[in-house]
Amino acid sequence: MAHPKRRQSSTRRDKRRTHYKIEAPQIAIDKTTGEAHLYHRAHWTDGKLYYKGKVVLEKVQEVTE
Repeated sequence: MAHPKRRQSSTRRDKRRTHYKIEAPQIAIDKTTGEAHLYHRAHWTDGKLYYKGKVVLEKVQEVTE
């Protein structure tokens, strides 16, 4: 009967035995704008950066002369 030439590492063994599957990312709806975004992430809407329903930053347009 065939035998392995080298011992397989525990990392390789554990990778084979894992049953983790990829999941769809959780999507949150912003309470002020109604936009869908990833949880715990800021998102841009209409030139404003929102986080937890509050405006964090506004986009500033540069004036070229």
